[in-house]
Amino acid sequence: MADRALATAAPPRTSGPPPDPDTPGGRRAELRRLLEVTALVGLAVTQPLLDVLGRSPDFFLFHRADPGDVLALVALVTVLPTVAFGAFGLATRLAGVRVRGLAHTVVVGLLLAALAVQAGRHATGLRGVPLLLVAGVLGAAGAVAHRRWHAPGRVLRVAALGPPIFVALFLFASPASAVVLPRAHGGAAGVAGPGEHPPVVMIVLDELPLVSLLGPDGRIDATRYPHFAELAAGSTWYRNATGVSGWTPYALPAMLTGRYPAQPLAPHYSQYPDNLFTALGGLYDVRAEESITRLCPPSRCEQPSSPQQGLGVLVRESGRLLRQLVAPVDSRIDPQESYRERTAAEAGLDDGEPVPDDPKFRWDKLNDNQPARFAGFLAGLRPSERPTLHFLHLLMPHAPWAYLPSGARYTAPEDLPNAGAGWAELARSRHLAQLRYTDRLVGETLRTLRATGLYDRALLVLTADHGVSFQRDWQGRGLDAINHAAGEVAWVPTFVKTPQQRAGRVDDRNWEHVDLLPTIADEVHVRIPWQVDGRSARQAPRPRPEKVFYDRPGQPLTLRGGVPARPPDPPAHPLVGTTVGDAPTEGRARVANLDAFRAVDPAAGELPALVWGTVPDEVPDGTPLAVAVNGTVAAVVPVVRRDEGGRRFAALLADDHLFSAGVNRLDLYRVAADGGLRRLTLG
Repeated sequence: MADRALATAAPPRTSGPPPDPDTPGGRRAELRRLLEVTALVGLAVTQPLLDVLGRSPDFFLFHRADPGDVLALVALVTVLPTVAFGAFGLATRLAGVRVRGLAHTVVVGLLLAALAVQAGRHATGLRGVPLLLVAGVLGAAGAVAHRRWHAPGRVLRVAALGPPIFVALFLFASPASAVVLPRAHGGAAGVAGPGEHPPVVMIVLDELPLVSLLGPDGRIDATRYPHFAELAAGSTWYRNATGVSGWTPYALPAMLTGRYPAQPLAPHYSQYPDNLFTALGGLYDVRAEESITRLCPPSRCEQPSSPQQGLGVLVRESGRLLRQLVAPVDSRIDPQESYRERTAAEAGLDDGEPVPDDPKFRWDKLNDNQPARFAGFLAGLRPSERPTLHFLHLLMPHAPWAYLPSGARYTAPEDLPNAGAGWAELARSRHLAQLRYTDRLVGETLRTLRATGLYDRALLVLTADHGVSFQRDWQGRGLDAINHAAGEVAWVPTFVKTPQQRAGRVDDRNWEHVDLLPTIADEVHVRIPWQVDGRSARQAPRPRPEKVFYDRPGQPLTLRGGVPARPPDPPAHPLVGTTVGDAPTEGRARVANLDAFRAVDPAAGELPALVWGTVPDEVPDGTPLAVAVNGTVAAVVPVVRRDEGGRRFAALLADDHLFSAGVNRLDLYRVAADGGLRRLTLG
């Protein structure tokens, strides 16, 4: 009875001759095929891609995409794959109508298999080859069902309505819609009060935990970070300051509006019309360098075009995202780490002022390595007759980590793990190395401010939007890291130097970053015309000791505790810095970037300072490996469990003085329990 009912609902296709494609029946058949392909492409390509992009307005903001670029990208995503499959189908007509029908069946099967891969990744634990096999079987079964019965084709033709619906949801209902179809901002201007309106210099760094700057005594580590210490010595350090979210699109609007995150909105002026830029814009000349936000409306400032932008980069990055979506394995690349500051050389900017304090490298070349956004900001730090707001949000020391303390750059695999034994420690080391370079940028800023006379006159603010945890089991800044390592995620450095301030002081009040806007407004004598959640530092401190933090907008978490202590440094291995003599050869290792050591050019500003590879499986996890450059041990790292990229070790060689021009010798040694070394043959 069930078989009879199924046959009634979905009668098998007749086996008569297929219609001639040049007859009305043939043209109707082609239209049906096109609708079926449209539906499958919409489900397998258009919907998942627009869904991810729609929830990522920061993607478009970082690449400074205008509405035309976004609409062109949407058109390409929606139409191009369908056109490609349609063109393939039409081409098969040259071989006859039967081949055309078979080709359509194959296309249906492939698209169903691609859809099954995505569904399988979300609904099952299958990955890799097993998932591909199951998806292939499901795709083949779906293709057979489509060829045998009418009902699947009818369902697909109805589903061809999907792509227009997906596009409409993206354009009108997603967070990214604010970028494509921005509403009039209508931001409120602040009211100028009596008193001076000094210039404002505001720098927001990214992903910088307070604990990374601290020394054992709880103060700024002046040895590692002399310029942060210099800033602290002449400003008010709000040591108990916390951000309000671990995600910049929520944290930065809260800082600039004075309001806690209430809804998951795009960090765009049409969603946050009342902010620092509109409040000061009626009185101040606003020069803003934003990165993944666009809070300054065009009426207040026209921002420079320093990041990569345009339709080409949107298509390239969207293609990369699509490959991740349809792959049978989980992506090992964190999309939040793909926002890399372009260097001054890449952006074609003029070199900054050289820093001639190390004759080993050509510092004029290393200045090409400066982030372009920072170089542009520095060039604009000049006195002006009109009060000026100089604003910079710099993605430093935010991952991807690519800088040594000197400013030299290095390359690393994009999918290198940041969590787990050995990997979390490496991530912290790379973060700290990039932070020391960031300290150099702070020093250049202070030097420029003093040279131009702005240092004494300006209100100078330097802070970070959020931190990040490097604890092995709680790495990152998600909810687990917040619950177990809030001291690294929430507490951030915050320095405010008022005009003519000379002496530094420490203020341990309960500062939250919603206090930033009212504090700035008080210092520049401008009244904010909207209600804020924060309170100015000129007011009495808030009485409650607890902190408010948001993993998700509208869902506040309560954090308790005071200023966190710096986590203890791992003990320095006694081999680091020593010269290695002859050692017996025993075993082998593979170094992925070994060729980079055969032609090193320090003058180019780039060094092979990260080494990664693998050792045979018989080498136990935890075995120490000493990595030596030109006979001197630069690092000692453990062998770890093989990661998904096949790597069992990686080491940061942060001392760039170990490198020389030309051929450099790289050696790996297995460190025995008694401290003896066994040299590994490299390949």
